[in-house]
Amino acid sequence: MAGFTVFRDETTVDFTDADYFALVGPTGSGKSTVLDAITFALYGTVPRWGGARGIGNALAPSATEARVRLVFESAGDRYVATRVVRRDGRGNVKTAGAGLQLMPPGFDVTKLDTGMDLDDLGEVLAGTPAEMDEAVLHAVGLPFEQFTSCVVLPQGQFADFLHAKPATRQQILVNLLGLHVYEEVQTKATGRAQTAEGKLAVVDQNLAGLADATDEAVEEAQAHLVRMRELTTAVEQAVPGLRDKRAAEEAAAAKRDELDAELRQLGSVRTPAGSVETAGVTAAARATAAEAADEVRAAEEKEEKVRGELAAAGDAGSLSLMLDRHAELQRLTGQEEWFAGEVSVADVEHKDAVAALELAHSEHLGAAQLLEQARLDYTEAQRTDRAAALRAHLVAGDHCPVCEQTVTTVPAVPEGSAVRAAEAAGKAARAAAEAAEQAWKQRDAVARKLESNLERKRAQYEHHLSRLAEARAAVAESPGVEALQRRLDELSRLQKHLDQAASSVRTARAAHRKAQAAVVAAEEQQRTAWREFDAVRDGVARFSPPPADRDDLAGAWSTLASWAADLVVSRRSARTSADEAVAAAHQATLATISDISDLFVAAGVPAPLRSSGAGSPSASRPSPSPHNSDFSSISEADLIRAAAVAAERAEAAWKRLDDRRASAAELTEQRMTLQRESRVAKALAGHLRANNFERWLLEEALDLLVGGASRILRELTGGQYDLIHDKGEFFVIDHHDAGLRRGVRTLSGGETFQASLALALALSEQLAGMSTTAASLESIVLDEGFGTLDAATLDVVAATLESLAARGDRMVGVVTHVNALAERVPVRFEVRKDARTAHVERVGL
Repeated sequence: MAGFTVFRDETTVDFTDADYFALVGPTGSGKSTVLDAITFALYGTVPRWGGARGIGNALAPSATEARVRLVFESAGDRYVATRVVRRDGRGNVKTAGAGLQLMPPGFDVTKLDTGMDLDDLGEVLAGTPAEMDEAVLHAVGLPFEQFTSCVVLPQGQFADFLHAKPATRQQILVNLLGLHVYEEVQTKATGRAQTAEGKLAVVDQNLAGLADATDEAVEEAQAHLVRMRELTTAVEQAVPGLRDKRAAEEAAAAKRDELDAELRQLGSVRTPAGSVETAGVTAAARATAAEAADEVRAAEEKEEKVRGELAAAGDAGSLSLMLDRHAELQRLTGQEEWFAGEVSVADVEHKDAVAALELAHSEHLGAAQLLEQARLDYTEAQRTDRAAALRAHLVAGDHCPVCEQTVTTVPAVPEGSAVRAAEAAGKAARAAAEAAEQAWKQRDAVARKLESNLERKRAQYEHHLSRLAEARAAVAESPGVEALQRRLDELSRLQKHLDQAASSVRTARAAHRKAQAAVVAAEEQQRTAWREFDAVRDGVARFSPPPADRDDLAGAWSTLASWAADLVVSRRSARTSADEAVAAAHQATLATISDISDLFVAAGVPAPLRSSGAGSPSASRPSPSPHNSDFSSISEADLIRAAAVAAERAEAAWKRLDDRRASAAELTEQRMTLQRESRVAKALAGHLRANNFERWLLEEALDLLVGGASRILRELTGGQYDLIHDKGEFFVIDHHDAGLRRGVRTLSGGETFQASLALALALSEQLAGMSTTAASLESIVLDEGFGTLDAATLDVVAATLESLAARGDRMVGVVTHVNALAERVPVRFEVRKDARTAHVERVGL
């Protein structure tokens, strides 16, 4: 243990070879904590913590981690169980690790104190808290509640089995004795009975659906199959005759249809409307196109004439440019006087500024001379009146520069002192000099600005004079503004004439293109008319039409139409004879079809309908039929297929019915088997109900347990009490009170301890022989009430425990602070606690 409740420091308790031991020590020293560590390592909780939520009790005060490792043997195998809990930053305590390993034979357990990793301890049976529950139950054979009732009996729960309700006590015995196996058998038997009943219902339902699968039905289906096969044979024999009849009908219909096609083709030969006018339209279009071409040539000649006159009249752009030069000369001449005035004004302003600057400079020089004179006067005054000069720089508390004494009060300078007068004159001279200097600088800046303005105005005036000279030179050879304007007006007039001529050319050309298009359309119309004629004549070429005159379209059409009309008259009589031959062939076909239809009717099968897309050569001329009109046009292949399908369906129906008859026989056999299984399962479930077989077993086990406990109780009480049970409740027989039967809850505290101890010892002693599970109780540890016993009873209890330990088949341990009992135990583990942690020391053999 490390960090576990009072065991802050790492502590190892070795129970090896301690077949009978006692944990002793003062109250609160940590004796029961050792048992808590054993229970916690196995089950992750302790009875007095009140469940898994009390896991925070595992940590020692201020500790952040607790570790417990338990090595134990069960049924000859050695295991090691480990649990680790930690407290996180929020104060929550959770299981950080849990594991159960099966240790190899001969493993040295002293190596556990060297800090071995869990993986080195042996085969891992569980690695998480969830896996630990099942693994520990398999290894120990007891759940938590039974473990704390039969192996480690903690404080406050020693009498739980004695005072438990009958149902609770019965469940404990069921778990300890493994009687739950009979409950499982009873549950499985009930489940099998229910499953058999469910399957039986399904079988009955399926049998009901197969009620028609009788021997008579199968025989009838087989007879129908024979009839359908005979139908197939008869149809296959009749189909070739039908095929011949239809071939004859198709040949007669083909001849009739050929005559119909010839009549339609010859009847379509007709003279198209407008054939006569086609040639005249073409000639008129050609004449119009020639006139339009003449108009185009006349308009183009007129346009060329005007274009030549315009080229001889000169360039409008040059004339306009010369007019612009005249306008520019006039504008520049008007601006010359203004630029000259600007230069004159700027010159006067600049001269005035220069004069003012010279005056300000003279004033500045005079003020500077006066300032220098004031400085000389001040120096002379300081030399003349040196004491007054020194007073001006003295401050109270300083040392006098003459006598080096501390000056307490500085004398005032006399009003008529030369130094004071010189100082005032100097200040006035300095102010005057500074004002004169400032005025001189301002006038200098103004003079410089006006000088720059004068230069800019002169540059502008010179540039203007240059542009004026260029304009005069440009118009030196010009004929004048009026002459230029007259020439421009003439050019404008000629340009308008040219635009009108160009428009006339475009109009004439458009008319010419339109006339040419009309010619092309007329010629194409004539060619189309001849192509139409050729197409019609080629369509009847096999009838040898008369030759055509290629220069007379109307005459060619008239000759061809007359010839076609004569042929139509001669072929109409042949068409009537062909129609009569088709009708006769069709009647022969219908007779054959009627015979085949009778075969289907005689077999009891509906005649097949016409297939999609099938038709008769004479379908365009329907005739009366004694059978279905759709059947009359069905193909030979469809007739054979219909008979074959009927035979296949009859065979499939016979096979399906025969299979259903076999299925019914199989289901009948299954029904008998399920009935037998259901009866057996119900009988077994009835025998194994909890109020029958299991109750009898529990009563027998409780009789044995109470008999052993009663024997021990008589020894503990000096023959006063016997323990009995009645309907699951415990009672004692008090032989000191005339054999009075009393409930166990009427016993005193000491008597209750004796009765509970007797039950615990009897349960531990006898359970190994009664149990059918892995539960083999090889140890018992008592942590309860020895201090309540008197000396005589204590002696009996000690003798009983010694006798139990002396058998050598189990380890017996007690937790006590009673010295009289502890001294009689050969091995003692003394538990003590200091201010930091608890300690355990082994004393004895």
